[in-house]
Amino acid sequence: MQLQDYFDIALIITSLALIASVIVQNKGVGLGGLTGADSGSVFSARRGIEKTLFYITIGLSAAFFILTLITVVISG
Repeated sequence: MQLQDYFDIALIITSLALIASVIVQNKGVGLGGLTGADSGSVFSARRGIEKTLFYITIGLSAAFFILTLITVVISG
């Protein structure tokens, strides 16, 4: 296996995790909706697991961006 193959696999795993974290954060599907509370159109602060998931999504997006740049540099 070449170095580029490892980065491609890491990119695929990161993209799937990023997609999953964005879907879970979607309004109406988010973790706040699981408690039975009305998440409606009223703004509420992120707390607990939602705040953690928000920061995980930011980290995954940064990792995706960096892995994409590395893959482009290695391949070309």
